[in-house]
Amino acid sequence: MTRKKYTILFILLLLSITVIGQEKNRIATPNRMYSDRVTDEFGKPLSGIQIRVKGKSARTYTDANGEFSINAKNGDVIVLSKNGITINSYRLDGSIYYEVEDKSNAIQEKQKKRYIERKSKKLRTDSSIQFQNLIDSANSYKKSLPTKSIEFIENSLKIANRSKNKTQVAASYSVLGDVYMNLGQYDLAVSNYTIATENANSTINQLKLAKALVLNRDFSSGEENYNTLLKKRGVTTLQKIEIYEGLGDIHAKKEDQKKALEQYQTALTLAKRINATSRITRLNTKISASLEAQGETKKAEVYLQSNFAVQQLPEKSVLDNNNAAEFYSRNKNVDKEVEQRQATLKKLEEADIDEVVLEGAALKLTKPKAKLDLGNALLKQNNTNDAISLLEESAAEAESSDDFETQKDALQRLSEVYVSLGDDGKALTNYQKYVSLVDKVYKQKENEIARLVGLNKDLSEKQNRISSLEKDRELSESKIQLYQTENKLTVENDRRQKLIIYSLLIGLTLLLFSLFWMFRSNRQRKLANNLLALKSLRTQMNPHFIFNALNSVNSFIAQNDERTANRYLTDFSTLMRSVLVNSEEDFISLEKELELLTLYLKLEHSRFQDKFDYELQVDKQIDQGQFEIPPMLLQPYIENAVWHGLRYKKEKGFLKVSLTSKDEETILIEISDDGIGRKKSKALKTDYQKKQQSKGMQNIKQRIAILNEMYKDKVDVYIEDLHEDTTGTKVTLILKKD
Repeated sequence: MTRKKYTILFILLLLSITVIGQEKNRIATPNRMYSDRVTDEFGKPLSGIQIRVKGKSARTYTDANGEFSINAKNGDVIVLSKNGITINSYRLDGSIYYEVEDKSNAIQEKQKKRYIERKSKKLRTDSSIQFQNLIDSANSYKKSLPTKSIEFIENSLKIANRSKNKTQVAASYSVLGDVYMNLGQYDLAVSNYTIATENANSTINQLKLAKALVLNRDFSSGEENYNTLLKKRGVTTLQKIEIYEGLGDIHAKKEDQKKALEQYQTALTLAKRINATSRITRLNTKISASLEAQGETKKAEVYLQSNFAVQQLPEKSVLDNNNAAEFYSRNKNVDKEVEQRQATLKKLEEADIDEVVLEGAALKLTKPKAKLDLGNALLKQNNTNDAISLLEESAAEAESSDDFETQKDALQRLSEVYVSLGDDGKALTNYQKYVSLVDKVYKQKENEIARLVGLNKDLSEKQNRISSLEKDRELSESKIQLYQTENKLTVENDRRQKLIIYSLLIGLTLLLFSLFWMFRSNRQRKLANNLLALKSLRTQMNPHFIFNALNSVNSFIAQNDERTANRYLTDFSTLMRSVLVNSEEDFISLEKELELLTLYLKLEHSRFQDKFDYELQVDKQIDQGQFEIPPMLLQPYIENAVWHGLRYKKEKGFLKVSLTSKDEETILIEISDDGIGRKKSKALKTDYQKKQQSKGMQNIKQRIAILNEMYKDKVDVYIEDLHEDTTGTKVTLILKKD
């Protein structure tokens, strides 16, 4: 009954090792307080956005600065939602900034993140990771610093060309096309998008190419691309909206407003189906423009007004009011123009927006510009006093912000108004200010032109370098073909002789390659065999060691020494856990090996206290963390010393284990005992024992031989008798750092 009790206890201890290992792995990836910031597409912080970790109950909300903190760990999915609708989600991977737009843009962002996640699984090599980092950097700078973005693209192309990865080539040229689209250089955008589609004919690249073709006024090619995409499988609803909108733009530019209207209406129907608010307002504006071009101003006005019913960001709302004001200005409806320009100015001031980029133009709408436009509209309404006040405010604010163009226009208009009122003094004063500003505006334009010239020169140089990367391969092939052609014309007489020489060279190359391949294959096979042998020997060491240790447990149980057995079993479970953890390693640190050795000596001494004492001596000059040693290398030698030398000695013996530093790269390990010696130990063996070689020692010899072959003589072992009467044994091991 007692044996059964200890057997159950031993099984429970082994199970605890597994549970502790699993708990250790769980603790190894702890939660942490993760912080981030949520903004809209203009960088304005979004407050009140609900933040949660997918699959967990924790919730929080963004503050007035758009910031939040939540308990999460690496790999968790962060979900952003508003009014119960998920607007974005991303996997926690160390990024610190994410943009959130309306629902349609959130869907695009989610699709983009899923694509990036799928693509990141393929990044198996350092070069692939480096390539992705370069592309991410290029995307970050493609609007703010285009020249820097192109530098990243150039470096990414070098990696893509080396690896001959067409997907990477396509990604690089796609981002390069984006850079030129932002700069308005649509011809260069077309050429780069074309290269991207040739290498990876994805829907995204085809859409970019079609849009660039239209902006470059190549309407027939753009229309052909869009129609091809409509027939393609797997096109999403958002992409279909973009296709129909692009077809509408083509017909509008060709002044076929009827067909343009049909395409815009189809796109609008799809946008309403998925509630893509930003697309809905943009399409309403384009439909209004088509109707206005056909003379149907009443219908056009209805579509413009419908934009005001859509809840959207302040910047988008400002654009809608400005578009409506321009519409009423073109159609001579002064009262409504004034109303819309007042609404535009009010929204700019309430939202404290410095500027809004007008769609389809390189112009910016600022507060001074909005006041200038409103002042001009009030003059049409003969509201001179309010107009003068606004024009003066516009001139003053434009001066403080160095907006010379707006200031010049405001002063010119003020001068004209005072002339009409007969106030020649103020008219002259404003005109003089206007004249002085003309030179400033001229210099500003000169500086802007010089900057653009410099930018174009820099871009041209970088584009030329990128183009040379694409042409290098073609040029090399052309040179080879030209060289071969010239040789055929000039050395036709000795063609056969050269053919023989080339054949011999090729044969020799193939022979050398075959020999090299055979040599490498044999070397790899030998290495694989050595690794398999090492693994086999390590697996043999563990049962051998466990068997001997369990004999000791069994001995204590047989003696009914329950307290000693419990203590021994506890120490044994600790040792067993460490042995199992290290069993898969070729080498462990010397520090870990000494910890195992100390515990093992303690266990053996607890069993044979009346047979021997021991000492473990380690030179203080040895940096134990810098040396590595095969696991369970020293234990079999100590086990032999105890079980075959000291155990049979009549008087109490002594075991000494010492580690001494020979130099910075080598240490000397000595295991010495004053036992009966190898000769007497062999005489005491039974016939059966003589037939069976020591498994532990045999395995150690084989392990050392294999490791020395693989790692260039890392361990040397010598065994000798201590005394002339062959009593006592000393084992000397020389361990090298590398």
